Amino acid sequence: MDPREIRISAFNYHLPPERIAQFPLKERDSSKLLIVRDGVIREDVFIHLTKHLPPAGLMIVNDTRVIPARLLFRKQTGTCIEVFCLEPDGELNTAMAQTGKATWKCLVGNAKRWKEEVLEMEIRDDTGAVILQAGKNNHFPDGTARITFEWLPANVSFGTILEMAGATPLPPYIKRKATSDDKQRYQTIYARFEGSVAAPTAGLHFTDALLEKIKAHHFSIEKVTLHVGTGTFKPVSTPTIGGHDMHAEKVRITRSLLEQMISHLPGHLMAVGTTTLRSVESLYWLGNRLFQQGFDAEISHVMQWEPYDAKPLVTPRQALENLLEYLDRNNREYLDFSTEIIIVPGYSHKFADSLITNFHLPQSTLLLLIASFIGDSWKQAYEYAMAHDFRFLSYGDGCLFFRESH
Repeated sequence: MDPREIRISAFNYHLPPERIAQFPLKERDSSKLLIVRDGVIREDVFIHLTKHLPPAGLMIVNDTRVIPARLLFRKQTGTCIEVFCLEPDGELNTAMAQTGKATWKCLVGNAKRWKEEVLEMEIRDDTGAVILQAGKNNHFPDGTARITFEWLPANVSFGTILEMAGATPLPPYIKRKATSDDKQRYQTIYARFEGSVAAPTAGLHFTDALLEKIKAHHFSIEKVTLHVGTGTFKPVSTPTIGGHDMHAEKVRITRSLLEQMISHLPGHLMAVGTTTLRSVESLYWLGNRLFQQGFDAEISHVMQWEPYDAKPLVTPRQALENLLEYLDRNNREYLDFSTEIIIVPGYSHKFADSLITNFHLPQSTLLLLIASFIGDSWKQAYEYAMAHDFRFLSYGDGCLFFRESH
């Protein structure tokens, strides 16, 4: 079956609003854990994760950091305008360090109430006050707008502005305002590189103590960086998945990760989160492209349907070795690229043997990814979770899925 013909209605389930976790549990690793292996469903507590793992392997996590991207301006009339910073003009690290002025692509809440005037707010903390202004430049077809921010004193960085005034960008299904606690809890403990507007939530369950247990279990831990965009919440609005346009997300892969993946083949590779899974699977198609087109090939982007249109010509090991050779030839220590890869039933997974993830929205591309990994067992897993009081979505409970055997 052509994966473009998959009907999204086949990936639906009833999710009552009260089953969506609105707050995290007090202890990160006290979440429930649903385990599915070869169609057999069990449950445990996340802190006992190592009981269900093989004796050694490689665990890969996403070390992206969520930025407090929501700025709330209040007009003189009292009207509140929310400006949600999505991506800057230019490179992210440079944009966060900019002083005095910065321009970003933004979503604007209550946009009809914002005409042409410049918005302004005063920000205060222990170090003093900052006056921040926002001016609207132009609109994009996707409903976003280009916003220029200016502020005084001009020596303050935009990253500092967001830390002072920005709110945590909680998902739309969390029906409450962000609190100060969310700045810490809607962030993995290993978050490092700023750039996401949504957390890689499978990683929210980990604590330092649990990571030490995993290392003692003879698992190496490596990191990717995929900056999660708001497209992760984009619903599938077409009857078949072929009509859905996947969002692009930026990825950085280090030489160290490539070398660790090669050294663990064959072996057990565990991906923490769908963001990590999409990142490592994208590597195969970049390495495959280098084999097809040579080492001068463009490998800055993985297209949505590339895994289904391109013929796989190399083994997973060869794909990774090709990427290492590409780094050597270009005297680089990491790969930067973007990926639109869509992983749906019928996809042949190249690397991950197990996946840690949370529960996902009905009729979402992330649920399709889960179905590609464990087959129709996803239905029984979600039915079990619903019947056994599991908490759903970003602040909810976790899952450990072992890839379906063929």
